[in-house]
Amino acid sequence: MPRPNIIFIFADDWGWGDLSCYGHPHVDTPNLDRLAAEGTLFSQFYVCSGVCSPSRAAVLTGRFPAHHGIHGHFAVHEMNARRGMPNWLDPTVTTCTRLLQRQGYRIGHYGKWHLGNGEGAPEPFAYGIDECRINSGNGPDLSFLTNDVGPDRASSSEIIVDETIGFIDRHKDGPFFVNVWFNDTHATLDPDEKQLEPYLRFAPRGLEEKHPGANAIYFAAVTNADRHIGRLLDHLDETRLTSNTIVIFSADNGPEDIAIQNASHSGVGSPGPFRGRKRSLYEGGIRTPFLLRWPDGGTPAGAVNNDTALSAVDLFPTFCSAGDCPIPGDIGLQGENMLDVFQGTTRDRATPLMWEWRFRIAGHVINRSPILAIREGRWKLLVNPDGDREELFDIPSDPMELSNVAPDHPDLVRSLTDRVKAWQAELPDGPFDENAGSNAYPWPQSLKQSP
Repeated sequence: MPRPNIIFIFADDWGWGDLSCYGHPHVDTPNLDRLAAEGTLFSQFYVCSGVCSPSRAAVLTGRFPAHHGIHGHFAVHEMNARRGMPNWLDPTVTTCTRLLQRQGYRIGHYGKWHLGNGEGAPEPFAYGIDECRINSGNGPDLSFLTNDVGPDRASSSEIIVDETIGFIDRHKDGPFFVNVWFNDTHATLDPDEKQLEPYLRFAPRGLEEKHPGANAIYFAAVTNADRHIGRLLDHLDETRLTSNTIVIFSADNGPEDIAIQNASHSGVGSPGPFRGRKRSLYEGGIRTPFLLRWPDGGTPAGAVNNDTALSAVDLFPTFCSAGDCPIPGDIGLQGENMLDVFQGTTRDRATPLMWEWRFRIAGHVINRSPILAIREGRWKLLVNPDGDREELFDIPSDPMELSNVAPDHPDLVRSLTDRVKAWQAELPDGPFDENAGSNAYPWPQSLKQSP
């Protein structure tokens, strides 16, 4: 079988519950539903951070982003310095795009970048990208998603897909790899009247003519992005590329919190049934949708995988395996080759997943997680480095993280704490916010003590 083409669609701040195939009661996502029906829906996919830049770095490098000193989003250089961060992803780090490029893949990237911007930041070409049009980065054409007024958010998904289709047409003889990294549904959203029309029924009663309301605006942005994903899927059909093209849809982190300044309409995104939102290490902040279609690769159609915990760091080795691309043995990959899972196998992962979040978390107290988290097997432990706030959850039976069972499993808590603290000790030094990992509210520890 020829090596597959790979299309990786990465939405921005799009919650686990923001698709109708994941159970949203109001949002229409017929094209993503089609992708699920023609492929496999994974319910346990984890990104490696609750925010954008580190989440994206993990995809390209196959390593937990904290190892690169990338703890939060790349911002102005002064803010990066205050947080002990570099100004961009180190271009000497091995990326999956560079390895695939060396093996004959043509590599494209369209849409958001956010792996370094400002003076001196490398352009995407330094990371193994052949062709790109980006924003939130440094490159030859940073204004392609703007109009005469400012950011053209109503048209951004359309423009990104237009560029992607052009790239596919130029390289349809393959193999190609293309990142399709949407700006939707990151704030600030600005759908046009046509996009809003199906959701005007959600406008605040009595204010319909003045403002459509946050729900209508957010739902419209989701459905509009879905429509253009449908255009991309249709184009693959028209060019007879569907069968041997891996198409993945996912998102970089959970939905924005309404408490964040300028979150605006993005604050009504859904994390599904989970506790936590963007920035949080609870499930709603780091568990995101993941749809996979690859007919020639044997991906089961209409299947749901509720058992295998996939991670963004797994994509690097899995893409390289699918593309028959050798991986150097000295680059320290922390993900697993999940090609067999892409092809229908269900299994446990062999290695744990780790997270660190060094900053305070705004918003509702139930979303304010500790600094460290580790997921191994069915268990997830969240803890602060000083041993404060030990929270242990049995994720398959308690995915909402409502019942802290740490007091019942002291040996397991000790073992997982030792592992995640040993991992943290390997990370670059850097400052922590004064209130990182804090939560004065005792929930959920008090649940087991309540009469």
